[in-house]
Amino acid sequence: MNQFFMLLKKEQLENIRNYKIYWIPAIFILLGILEPTTSYFLPQIIESSGGLPEGAVLEIPTPMPEQVLAAIVEQYQTIGIAVLILAYMGTIAGERKSGTATLLYVRPLSFRAYFLSKWTMASIISLVSVWLGLLAGYYYTFLFFGEVELIKFLQMVGTYSVWVLFIMALVLVASAISPNSGFAAAIAFATYLLIQLTDGLLGLNWTFSPGKIPQYGLEWLIGAPDSSGLWGAIGIAVLLILLLFAIGSWAAQRNKAKTKV
Repeated sequence: MNQFFMLLKKEQLENIRNYKIYWIPAIFILLGILEPTTSYFLPQIIESSGGLPEGAVLEIPTPMPEQVLAAIVEQYQTIGIAVLILAYMGTIAGERKSGTATLLYVRPLSFRAYFLSKWTMASIISLVSVWLGLLAGYYYTFLFFGEVELIKFLQMVGTYSVWVLFIMALVLVASAISPNSGFAAAIAFATYLLIQLTDGLLGLNWTFSPGKIPQYGLEWLIGAPDSSGLWGAIGIAVLLILLLFAIGSWAAQRNKAKTKV
């Protein structure tokens, strides 16, 4: 346990030095603010761009606040996930490629603590970024479009947080098994797209799919998701995270000989 906290401190310092602790939250906050602001000022933006014929009247229906928050989550599902994958694709593979991992590998090292410390710090930064971004989006949605019940919003964000934890475990496993950062990103993106495709094809028949967790989160805004499907999907996601821990720890130890000296 002492080794885990020492490694966690190392990850904290590294994320401060490479500014991830600052620019990742900034991107998510920007995405959270941009969606409600753009939706609110869209008629003025279109008119100022000169995209309408003379005399034409533009009438755009005002979206419901729940729809605006859903649009923010959709942005996170594309741009946000891409940012997280690119930010952490080299967490383990990059250390091996650069040779910096040699300083760790020459000492007695618990690779479970090693992998867990990296996942923990990456998850903390990712969750803080997602929460700050969605809180910023919630505030601007309230200003421009109306109120969403706070309890529903918190239920949505809490459910979506499980998905973020799963994605970060997936990214770090890809980094552990890959020879370099680029290959790790390719594996992570391909796996993410495969999960989305599988959920799209089998989603109606497989309500326990972890890929449905973001959808279940959004359903809190308009009522409540199916409880059995929600908890089934969360349960499978937790089991997959534990499996990814085991795979990531094993892969990091197995590939330590490939570290550049």
